[in-house]
Amino acid sequence: MSNSEETFEGWEGFKEGSWSNQIDVRDFIQKNYTPYDGDESFLEGPTEKTRRVWDTLDSKYLSVERKQRVYDVDTDIPADVDAFDAGYISEDDNVIVGLQTDVPLKRAMMPFGGWRMVETAIKEAGKEVNPEVKKIFTKYRKTHNDAVFDIYTPRIRAARSSHIITGLPDAYGRGRIIGDYRRVALYGVDKLIEEKQKDKDRYIDKPFSEHWSRYREEHAEQIKALKKLKTMASKYGFDISKPATTAQEAVQWTYFGYLGSIKSQDGAAMSIGRLSAFFDCYFERDFKRGILDEKGAQEIIDSLVIKLRIVRFLRTEAYDQIFSGDPYWATWTDAGFGEDGRSLVTKTSFRLLQTLVNLGPAPEPNITIFWNEKLPEGYKRFCARVSIETSSIQYEADEQIRQQWGDDAAIACCVSPMRVGKQMQFFGARVNAAKALLYAINGGRDEVSGKKIMEGYEPIKGDGPLDFDEVWEKYEKMLDWVVGTYVEALNIIHYCHDRYAYEAMEMALLDSELVRTMGCGIAGLSIVADSLSAIKYAKVTPVRDETGLVVDYKTEGDFPLYGNDDDRADDIAATIVHTIMSKIKAIPMYRDAIPTQSVLTITSNVVYGKATGAFPSGHEAGTPFAPGANPENGMDTHGMLASMLSVGKLDYKDALDGISLTNTIVPSSLGRTEDEQITNLVGIMDAGFIKKG
Repeated sequence: MSNSEETFEGWEGFKEGSWSNQIDVRDFIQKNYTPYDGDESFLEGPTEKTRRVWDTLDSKYLSVERKQRVYDVDTDIPADVDAFDAGYISEDDNVIVGLQTDVPLKRAMMPFGGWRMVETAIKEAGKEVNPEVKKIFTKYRKTHNDAVFDIYTPRIRAARSSHIITGLPDAYGRGRIIGDYRRVALYGVDKLIEEKQKDKDRYIDKPFSEHWSRYREEHAEQIKALKKLKTMASKYGFDISKPATTAQEAVQWTYFGYLGSIKSQDGAAMSIGRLSAFFDCYFERDFKRGILDEKGAQEIIDSLVIKLRIVRFLRTEAYDQIFSGDPYWATWTDAGFGEDGRSLVTKTSFRLLQTLVNLGPAPEPNITIFWNEKLPEGYKRFCARVSIETSSIQYEADEQIRQQWGDDAAIACCVSPMRVGKQMQFFGARVNAAKALLYAINGGRDEVSGKKIMEGYEPIKGDGPLDFDEVWEKYEKMLDWVVGTYVEALNIIHYCHDRYAYEAMEMALLDSELVRTMGCGIAGLSIVADSLSAIKYAKVTPVRDETGLVVDYKTEGDFPLYGNDDDRADDIAATIVHTIMSKIKAIPMYRDAIPTQSVLTITSNVVYGKATGAFPSGHEAGTPFAPGANPENGMDTHGMLASMLSVGKLDYKDALDGISLTNTIVPSSLGRTEDEQITNLVGIMDAGFIKKG
């Protein structure tokens, strides 16, 4: 990189390294961040400006949205990085600026994913469709959704309609791509364009191939997106062509990168990455320069978080039902340890948590802490305190993630880790592993509709008790069909998404040579584990309707339950996860993606339950599944730590896309005083994560 005057100003005071000569944000952080092992006593409350902006946002916009679901929709302008004029919350909104459209909470339509969903969402919001826009995207421009359904096979359609596979990203943005938004601040957009042009021309002399042509075309789209990003920032009065020169600019430049992504894609999870240590380098430099104080630093982070709290996408009511609301998972990953053994906790790690105090609790951004029992005690206690007060933090296992994905990994969505800037995921929703068990027993007939979904599968016959070995054999065979159909659908979806709804902005902020994973997932783990445990250790007799379809079960006797640190049930759960992952691995993936699996239904467990019948475990038809890898609702009788230990027995290598455990604790149950509650929560977290949680 040339040492231009602007570059020198942007990098002045930072220690040089490989990052000075190539795109390497991690190296910049490692060379320049300042670990912090103190407590929260340095933090500041909200400034008057922060209060005014937040109050205006709440009174003029959020209060309206709470009454009518959707504040407003722009029905005339298809979304893009630079499609809208600058927008502000209020006159005071001048610390970190930028809205998805020109008005807070106004949602943009993104029709490249699929017109039908856009049209439905517009009408559900009480708006009228622009006929000219509809004509373009139904007559002249093929969408991702159109292409997917052109290719879908009859068996995929059958599995989709029967809800054994649910939530496929075949009509909305796939998400699970974390652009390295920090690159905008550290290098400036002109350097990023220069590097992408070099990458595009790297293989210019190679003979024609599909890969070669796609590679060049995708890089051309990325370069166009970066140019649009400069245009968008200029509408707010900023020139982001060169590196940021102050902490405020570093946060603003980084946010512009993220803003460009959420202006142009409506992915199911639009995580912002791992930012605190990066930002802290700039804050510490400005403190030394004497141009920033702690109140100003907190104001900058508060302002950024306000913007992250008002990200909105145009969704249908059906989408909201799948995800139990309108989440977008602007996940911000923090803490953990570096590979050199230093804690990655900085003062900005505290500032991020302080936003939950200054602005009040909120689900977004989805603050995710990489927990390690060796983290600074002051930080651990502050995390526990804020968790108790706000219920707005989630925790993940630092050691396991770092060993697999390195020390600059971040979470995409809820539990899916990846190396920032060097990796992306083909997101794939999940299969209903519980329903597959009922299909195995019924020979491919749906237990709710009675329809034959899979041909060539014989049901279990007779009215006697179920035999574990017979059920397991049929379940494995049924999983062959379900997993094969599922992965086939994912390959189709991502082939079409790359062609018709490519995420040029996000991909422009990633390395050109990427690791791609295929994020598969399962739902209903605890139900299958408990049901197989019941069949193995108790007496389970099927109850049939007049057509011979098994619609219920009579279970007699006790059986071990998953989630209580009982190896008999927990080993069944681990075997299920391993079996499904083995079947996924056996199938070729689009673009040679590495298959991964999650045990995750933080939100969609309600929808899965509605579409599924009764089980040998006693789970009633139509009732919600337990979320993620949780024990069945009401079945965990040995406390939170026992459930953490059970989940810890699931092999992380079989679920590299993440394992979710959601626990609810009444603060008073942790102790009588605040100090006791904090100490005990830290102790529970330490114990659970030490045991491979």
